Amino acid sequence: MRESKIINTIETERLYLRQWQASDFAPFAEMNADPEVMEYFPKLLTTSMSNTIAKKCQSLIDDNGWGFWAVSLKETDTFIGMVGLNHAHADMPFSPAVEIAWRLHSDYWGLGYATEAASASLNFAFNTLGLDEVVAFTAVINKRSQLVMERLCMTNTQENFFHPMLESNHRLAEHVLYKITRQQWQDTMLT
Repeated sequence: MRESKIINTIETERLYLRQWQASDFAPFAEMNADPEVMEYFPKLLTTSMSNTIAKKCQSLIDDNGWGFWAVSLKETDTFIGMVGLNHAHADMPFSPAVEIAWRLHSDYWGLGYATEAASASLNFAFNTLGLDEVVAFTAVINKRSQLVMERLCMTNTQENFFHPMLESNHRLAEHVLYKITRQQWQDTMLT
């Protein structure tokens, strides 16, 4: 008999980070087909590819109790994207590591939702999971995500790398690597 895991839901002032629901799949696919949302990803995703990712996120949360959560507005339960934690791919030069990442529908950019949800995810990483460190990475040209990393008090390691799943001459190949330790996170909570 399989041991059931507790599915963790995180509540912030304005958001729920929760398990994926069937109703999240269509707006997630819309996001993943939006050139603005996907500007710093290698390609737009078909509905089938997007659904595969959503199901994988759902499965990882079922298995672990945490992962890349679906994010919804508390007031309306409107799905606005995904934010959360995952084990970084084994081919990454800094693996093993747990990464934090986010992808929100462009209608919800500039409102502080990514930072709010990511901050709650870091709090969960350090205070519930007891992790020592969390990383984040993005293409060098993705300044918007780097600003979120900096708002989270993550530090640019100055250890840029070429993403192993992209050709070295791809416009998105070179990535920045940010990190934050549990101690750094705790220090930011005191200020």
